[in-house]
Amino acid sequence: MRRMKWMLWAAPLALAALLLLMRPAAAPPTQEAEPPPAGSDTAREESRWKSAAVQTDMALTAKLCAASCDKALQQALADMRQGDQDAVRRMMKRHPHMRFVASHSGETGTLAPELQSLWRTHYKQAQLAMQQGKPYRSELMELNGRHYMIVGAREAPDSGSKDGHDDGLVALVRPDIVTEVERHQRRNLRLVPYPEEGRYRTESITPGTMHDMTVDNGEANGNASHYYDNEVVVRFREDPEPSELKRIQREIGAHSVRKLGYTFVFRSHAMDTKALVDYFDRKWQPHYVEPHYLYMTNDSAGGGDSAADAGAGASVVPNDTLYSDYQWNLPKIETEQGWAVGKGSDDVVVAVLDTGVQIDHPDLQDRLVAGINIVDKSAPPDDDVGHGTHVTGIIAATVNNHEGVAGLSWYNRVMPVKVLDGSGAGTTYSVAEGIIWATDHGAKIINMSLGNYASAQFLHDAIRYAYDHDVVLIAASGNDNTERPGYPAAYPEVFAVAATDPHDNRASFSNYGDYIDVAAPGLSIASTYPGDQYAALSGTSMASPHVAALAALIRSHNPELDNEAVMELMRASAIDLGAPGRDSYFGFGQIDVAGALGFSAQGALATSGADRVGPLERLLAQLRRLIGG
Repeated sequence: MRRMKWMLWAAPLALAALLLLMRPAAAPPTQEAEPPPAGSDTAREESRWKSAAVQTDMALTAKLCAASCDKALQQALADMRQGDQDAVRRMMKRHPHMRFVASHSGETGTLAPELQSLWRTHYKQAQLAMQQGKPYRSELMELNGRHYMIVGAREAPDSGSKDGHDDGLVALVRPDIVTEVERHQRRNLRLVPYPEEGRYRTESITPGTMHDMTVDNGEANGNASHYYDNEVVVRFREDPEPSELKRIQREIGAHSVRKLGYTFVFRSHAMDTKALVDYFDRKWQPHYVEPHYLYMTNDSAGGGDSAADAGAGASVVPNDTLYSDYQWNLPKIETEQGWAVGKGSDDVVVAVLDTGVQIDHPDLQDRLVAGINIVDKSAPPDDDVGHGTHVTGIIAATVNNHEGVAGLSWYNRVMPVKVLDGSGAGTTYSVAEGIIWATDHGAKIINMSLGNYASAQFLHDAIRYAYDHDVVLIAASGNDNTERPGYPAAYPEVFAVAATDPHDNRASFSNYGDYIDVAAPGLSIASTYPGDQYAALSGTSMASPHVAALAALIRSHNPELDNEAVMELMRASAIDLGAPGRDSYFGFGQIDVAGALGFSAQGALATSGADRVGPLERLLAQLRRLIGG
C-alpha cells in the first residue's frame, strides 16, 4: 500500500542512530481540537481567522517593501558618492513604488498636494533619525484608498562617508503591493467567492452530479466546484471516425474541439454542460464524460550538490537581506542544517504549474529553465497574478546573493508552466496538458499549488502518466478548513501537503483529512513577487513548494531513488505533530530537511514492531544499494 503507517523510524547503523539522538527535539506541540461542525458561528469564526491572516500578510509585505527600499536607497547613495548623478532616477525607474525622493541637495519625482502635510511631518522625523545615525521607517498609512509609507536611509557605516544628515535619502513610497496582497489573499483564502459567478458556472462538488448551487460568500467555496458552462471532457471507448466527429460537432453546435492524448474537449455555442453530458452519455456511452473543471490557486555559483563548505552537524546561514528577519519558515524545518548535507543540483528540475513567473525577477532570473504558457502558447509564461512568482521563490530564489529572500534549494531550477489565467483559475485541460508537457520535458518534481473539489478522470489520467514516468507530484490540500478531499492533492499518486504556523499548529485555514501526507510552513511566507518585489502570502499554496523543494534536494542527493521512495522518505523523516502517529491534520508530521537528507545519505531507515511492506522494502533496498550495504 502506498500510504502505510510508520510506527517508528530508527537507524540500524550506529552513526545514524547517534545522529538521530542528537537532533534537536521539537517543542511539545499544541494539540488542536477537531474543528466544530459547519454552521454560521463557525463560519464567522473561520472568517475572523482568515481575515487576521490577511492582515498579517499585508503588514509583513509592507515591512518587506520597506526593507527593499532601504537597500535601494543605500545603493543609490553609494552610487552618488561615486559621481553617478542619475542614481536616484535610475533607482526610481526600477522601483516605481518610490514616488518621491528627497535629500538636502535636491528632490526627484512629484508630490501630490494631498500628500504635502504627511510628507513634511515624516520628512522632519526621518532627518532627525538620520542625524542620530538611524534609518527611518514610518508606519503604513492609508489616504484616499491608497497605502503610503516614508523610508529614510543613510549610507552604510563602512561606506567612508562623513557624518551628517546630508548623507541620507528619504522616499515617499506607495506600496501598491500591499493592496495587491490583500486582494490576492482574500481570494486565495476564500474570503470572497472565487471565481466570480457569471464568468464561470458554479456547481456542487459531488462527483457525477450536476446540482446547481450559488456561491455568494467565501465560506461556500468549500462546498463548490467550478467549470466552464458550455464545455465537456470526453474519453470515448473508441475514437470517433472523422465523419462521426463532424456529426457530433453538427449535433451539439460545436464551437471548438480539442484533443489531448485519448481525450476530447468539446465547446458548444448551443448547449450547456448538462445537456452536453446527457448527449454524450445517451449517444456514445463513453468511458467518461465530465464537466471541464476549473482549478484555482491554493494560496518559491556552482551547480552541484556539495556541502564541502560545512562539516557534519554544521548549519549554513545565507546572507540574503530579508532572510534573518523575515524567513521564519526555513529554520523551522531544519533547512540550515540540511544545507550542510545537500543544496540541490542543476540536473533536477521542478515544474511549477501555476500563474507563471516574473522571468526577469533579480532573485529568480538565473534559477529558471525554459517553460511554457499553456493558456496562451504565443506568449511567454509571464505571471499576471503574482501567485506563481511567489511559489517559485519559495523553491528556488537565489541563495546567498545579498539580495531579497532565500529559496529552499540553492541549485535546483524551476520550469514555469503557466496553466492558470489572469484570474488565477485554469481548466482541467490546461492543468492536464501542463502535467504532460512538464513530464515530457524532463521535470522530476511537479508542484501544484491549485485545486478543486471535483475528481476529474481527465486530470487523473495525466497524473498517472507523470507518476508512471517517475515524477514526484506535490499538491496543496486547500484553504477552506474542510475535511472534504481536494484534487489533485487527494489522488493516491499525489503527495498532499497541509499548512502549519510558526508555533507548529495547523494553520487555521488548512484543509485536513486522511489523504494528507505531511505539513509544511504556510503562514505569512516571504517570497518573490512581480515587479522585482517581495511579499508575504499565506496558504497551503505556500506550504506545497517547501515539500517540492525538499523532494528536489533528495533527488539531487540520491538520483537513483524512484518517486515512491522519495515520498516514503519524506513521510518517514517528518517530525510528528498533533496526535501521536499519523493524523488527519498533519499527516506524518512536518517536513524535516536535515532529517530527510541526513538519513537518505546514511540509508538508515527501519520500522519497529511492524512488518515491512512494499514501499518500505523498496526504499531500504535502494538505499542499501547506494551505500554498498
